[in-house]
Amino acid sequence: MRCDHCGLEIASGAEISEGGHNFCCKGCQGVFFLLRDLNLGGFYELKGEQKLDRPKENRRDLERFDSEIFAKRFISVKDNLCEAALALEGIHCAACVWLNEKVINRLDGVIDANINFTTNKAKIVFDPAKIKLSKIVETIRSIGYDASPYDPKLAEEGANKERKEYYTRLIVAIFAAMNIMWLAVARYLGLFSGMDEALIRVIYFVEFCLATPTLFFSGWVFFRGGYYGLKNGFVTMDLLVATGGTLTYGYSIYAAQIGAEPYFDSVTMIIAFVLIGKFLEVRAKKSAVDTLDSLIAAAPQEVTRVTNGAKERVAPEAIAIGEIIESTAGERIVFDCEVLSGTAALDTASLTGESEPKVVTKGDKALGGAINTDGVLLLRVEKDYEHSTFRAVYALLEQSLENRPSIANLANRLSRRFSSTILAIAALTFCAWFFALDSDFDRALRAAISVIVIACPCALALATPIASVIGTLEGARRNILFRSANVLETLAKAKFLLLDKTGTLTIGKPQVVQADFGADFDPAKLAALVGSSSHPISKGVAEYLDGLGGERFERFDRAAPIGASGDLGAFGGFGDLKTIAGRGVAAGALLGGNEALMRENNAQIDAAFDAPCNALSNAALKAGSRFYFAENGVVQARFLLADKLKADATDAIAALKRMGLEIAILTGDSQSAAFGVASALEIGEVHCSLLPQDKAALVDRYRQKGIVVMVGDGLNDAIALAKANVAIAMHGGADISISASDLVLLKDSLSDLAFAIKLSKKTYRVIKQNIALSIVYNACLIPLACMGYIIPLIAALSMSFSSLLVVGNSLRIKSFRQNAKS
Repeated sequence: MRCDHCGLEIASGAEISEGGHNFCCKGCQGVFFLLRDLNLGGFYELKGEQKLDRPKENRRDLERFDSEIFAKRFISVKDNLCEAALALEGIHCAACVWLNEKVINRLDGVIDANINFTTNKAKIVFDPAKIKLSKIVETIRSIGYDASPYDPKLAEEGANKERKEYYTRLIVAIFAAMNIMWLAVARYLGLFSGMDEALIRVIYFVEFCLATPTLFFSGWVFFRGGYYGLKNGFVTMDLLVATGGTLTYGYSIYAAQIGAEPYFDSVTMIIAFVLIGKFLEVRAKKSAVDTLDSLIAAAPQEVTRVTNGAKERVAPEAIAIGEIIESTAGERIVFDCEVLSGTAALDTASLTGESEPKVVTKGDKALGGAINTDGVLLLRVEKDYEHSTFRAVYALLEQSLENRPSIANLANRLSRRFSSTILAIAALTFCAWFFALDSDFDRALRAAISVIVIACPCALALATPIASVIGTLEGARRNILFRSANVLETLAKAKFLLLDKTGTLTIGKPQVVQADFGADFDPAKLAALVGSSSHPISKGVAEYLDGLGGERFERFDRAAPIGASGDLGAFGGFGDLKTIAGRGVAAGALLGGNEALMRENNAQIDAAFDAPCNALSNAALKAGSRFYFAENGVVQARFLLADKLKADATDAIAALKRMGLEIAILTGDSQSAAFGVASALEIGEVHCSLLPQDKAALVDRYRQKGIVVMVGDGLNDAIALAKANVAIAMHGGADISISASDLVLLKDSLSDLAFAIKLSKKTYRVIKQNIALSIVYNACLIPLACMGYIIPLIAALSMSFSSLLVVGNSLRIKSFRQNAKS
């Protein structure tokens, strides 16, 4: 007697009966009637003969799912809703996924529940005001399954287990195929002619011994996949392989008995070559998991928290915004921080691609993910662990690998329909040969087997996932993060590229582009004056002075910046520091600011220099700001500052134009500044003086004409980014613009923008080529197989060649990255 819920055997006398049903325990009894009350009795039809685990006991660890520590680590909150990631145990098939999703989604307070059958990862969105996570877990356990926090390490373990399984099965298949092919080649060359019949039968028996473990051990993955597919209403590629291999194996046994030529060699070749294709796909998936795992493995398990001088080692999740941590040489910083004290060189290659370490000191920013190479830093945390740049990189990459482009879904649908069609064609081929053409049984069966084997949609099934994974990972290696694989396809078909100006095309801060000095100019005095101002113009001048070198300025000693009291110290007490709004700064006889400040203090500008300020050749800099420095009414220096174009802007825009994109600038800056940049970059369409809502309206207008890509970095770009088909954020930009983006450029480089679009076009082109290759291959060879021109062995070799061709074509995306670097 079996339990009506789990299907397990019930010990004699231990059954529990109710309503004509028998159960092995109270748990199964409760689950059975719970499902009936929820009108989910269809689960048992989907389950079929699959055995289930008995319901888990209600263990006393449910409270941990509601703890604050658990929430910080495993639950994200957005718009007052929580999203939890759980790893489900006991998932055997699609019916288990269906049951869990149905039961969880019916709970009051659950907004959405989605389970990935491949990883058994459940993403559950729920309202914490209506239901606790512990209640959801309790419900999962009540129907015979279990749930635990999803840990990426489990995905690594699963990928390793799958890879080892395929590797073992592949070794057996290749060993058998290599040995059986020696015998097969000899037979096909006629070396068996004249051989004793008894010896030939011994050779056939040896082939049988080699083919049997190949089919039933190495090929077990195809039998298993075909079974689960059939049970849930799908005709899969695995079913075709299993059917073709089994029919060939059965026919070969029959042929060996009647003295005809068997095809045990074809059985081993079918399984071995298809398994090679499967193994390559598993390797590609493992590479994706390795990429994610390497990021997590790079994070330290503990960090040093400093509280009132006392140090303690705690988990990164325990650190809150505003707390102080210490970073020593060799440690990876996992928070976005401000440096409070110390000096160190930070390796940011994994984030920005910069090969040289960046030296940071007090007041500088340190990005999460940077490695401290040689110093000790005291840092104030500005973003907690879950919202740091380090975690954002991981989340974006994980999300991109979980999603598929829509063309991949199309290929999968074609593959499913294709499999059903091939089985029908094979049956018709057998009938045509056996009944219509009055051929013998073995000839008709060989033709049908050849159709099934040669038409296995391996190439079609591999066409998109291999190329998508390679394209996404190649972008990640160039510090380009795609939020979803769908972005690859959409970006490849883009028509319009809309660019913000400040921070996207330009550096985003004023820099000195031209300087003129009088004979008595003392840079130390000006450095002290502007070093006390926080105005962007003053900062630009201060940076320029800080970088001065050469014999002309060696005689000047650096003076300390003016303090808060305005004491000029070495300058003889010229007076208190004053900031004059809209004009500049002043300290006694020292003046630093614009022309208006000079005029108001009777400092003659035109007479200070022999020649006027030279016009700049770069039209983008003509809208710059002028800064003057005067002492005792005499102008000693003047500077022209402008928001300079990024170093790679000109080449990147030219490359983007060559791709056929229509480019326009959308900016809130003035007309003179916007048209100056547009003129320098030869961009014909400019929209200036725009408010955020104006940018969004323009994006909507462009979208009516085609696919729009919007690139921005500021708070005012967030609405426009959300409106675009593809939103691209520069990593140095505002957090809200990054959160609204589909693609993030970690290096903040326009050349990376051009590379991302080239990569998308290349990947999409390769996917289409892969699909075309598989369709042309089947269109040409299936008719030949139907007409009997292809034997099962050649069919297996041809089918495997098509799969390897698709994989090889996808690997060309890697060579594209190498060519782009050169």
